[in-house]
Amino acid sequence: MRAAVSPRRLAASLTGLGCLLLPAVVSIPQASAANAPEAPGAAATSASSSSVTASGSMAAAPYEYLGWGSPQKPTDVMAATGVKWFTLAFVLSDGGCNPKWDGSRALTGGSDESAIKSIRGAGGDVVVSVGGWSGNKLGEKCSSAAALAGAYQKVISAYHLKALDIDIEDTEFSNATVRQRVVDALKIVKTNNSGLVTYVTMGTTPTGPDANGKDLIKKGAAAGLANDGWTIMPFDFNGHSGSMGSATVSALEGLKAAVKSAYGYSDDAAYRHIGVSSMNGKTDESDETVTTGDFQTILGYARQHHLARFTFWAVNRDRQCSSGGDASSSCSGVGQSPYAFTKIVSQYAG
Repeated sequence: MRAAVSPRRLAASLTGLGCLLLPAVVSIPQASAANAPEAPGAAATSASSSSVTASGSMAAAPYEYLGWGSPQKPTDVMAATGVKWFTLAFVLSDGGCNPKWDGSRALTGGSDESAIKSIRGAGGDVVVSVGGWSGNKLGEKCSSAAALAGAYQKVISAYHLKALDIDIEDTEFSNATVRQRVVDALKIVKTNNSGLVTYVTMGTTPTGPDANGKDLIKKGAAAGLANDGWTIMPFDFNGHSGSMGSATVSALEGLKAAVKSAYGYSDDAAYRHIGVSSMNGKTDESDETVTTGDFQTILGYARQHHLARFTFWAVNRDRQCSSGGDASSSCSGVGQSPYAFTKIVSQYAG
């Protein structure tokens, strides 16, 4: 989102500093090692996504950014919604090939680690997201796939992660060399961390990934990267037709086709390896408002096809603006009850 509202992908028309959720008893369906197609030219490995069953509500872990947008206390969100998992944003480069929260806060010993401990203490867990729109990106600052994998490993090891999200945007996404580096680094950490679930999150057009997105997926397949969820952000389209719910479904169909083509999956397996990261309320484009009805449309589609992931940006914004104000880093810009969008996503069970 781009700098004005969100460090993930938004542009400048909203205000702010920068830019899922289920009871833990639900098991997320995954393709089994016996029936999941292998990536072209690659043998299945013990770290393959096809052999992993994601525990709890990992497939429905909404983003919360603890360094932006008046973040709610995660345990308060858990108590209000029943959510157990969060995707915490964002780990960036500290200027070199070293990961820090927002590029400045140490992985351990600070408020971020305390928040993760509190979530786990309340029976939940986290996916950590690396990247976003703003700031220094590890994919660019690390000079090789091995070095980048080492940076990712620091994050994984710091929290004994079960899942890692790479939110690849802006110049990290547009550079073919960096795209290949990210793919190769993810394959290394998948090999070295048996059972690790990985997501790759990127922007999209209303008809699916753009040329860079399709190339990234093809690079993943060619490298034998058994990625668990290729995820799109269906907003900031720069023009679309119909509701945001229908535009999201169209984009997801395009993503499914790209993943199916690259990996040689069946339709069912392709759907189970894609995901969606929507946005609640008003985006930074005047013709885009994502309503709770749109979220219900996405939920129905995700349930029908057993998508790998249904998440959104962001818990920080899942509340009504005071006095009917404009959307910002800490509110959605639409009339809503607290956590209305989170409560819809929390119904997703994979």
